[in-house]
Amino acid sequence: MIGSFSRDDNHVPITDGGLTVLNSKSLVANNTTASVPIFKVTGTVLVRRLGGVVTTALSSNVTAVSFRLNDQTAQTYLTVIAGTTASSIPSGSVIEKRDLAGVAVDVDTTAAAVFEEAATAGLPYYQEFRLNQKTGGIETDIEFKYTCNNQASGAIQFFCTYIPISIDGSLTAL
Repeated sequence: MIGSFSRDDNHVPITDGGLTVLNSKSLVANNTTASVPIFKVTGTVLVRRLGGVVTTALSSNVTAVSFRLNDQTAQTYLTVIAGTTASSIPSGSVIEKRDLAGVAVDVDTTAAAVFEEAATAGLPYYQEFRLNQKTGGIETDIEFKYTCNNQASGAIQFFCTYIPISIDGSLTAL
């Protein structure tokens, strides 16, 4: 299965939000900048939501957090290149792309209760965006990028909700 529909309390598929694919990754870079492939893009897709939930608290040295698209030749940032600091955020915290590419990743730590909503009434909470796989079937990935100044640790379960645009449009966990 490439993706799956979310389900309500009666296990009925909720189809208006698109397909959701999940992937869990541990952060293990050592004194470097790491780019972790999380989802493979095939064809053309409309991404409705992209982010992650921290499942193991992140170490005190995780900075410059961002998302980017990598076609093995060029990298296009989906969020600000300089990124956001996610040092020492506890389990349950959320890291997500909510806004246009010129805005940094949003980090909501569970160190305190969080309430957020769309910036303007009537607008969606997440900014949708379209991705294409590089022509010729070249591997094209969504990556989670971060920097650490010693040994990074922690784990994140990433999620991406999308709608296929082309006949072969899909996202696959890597």
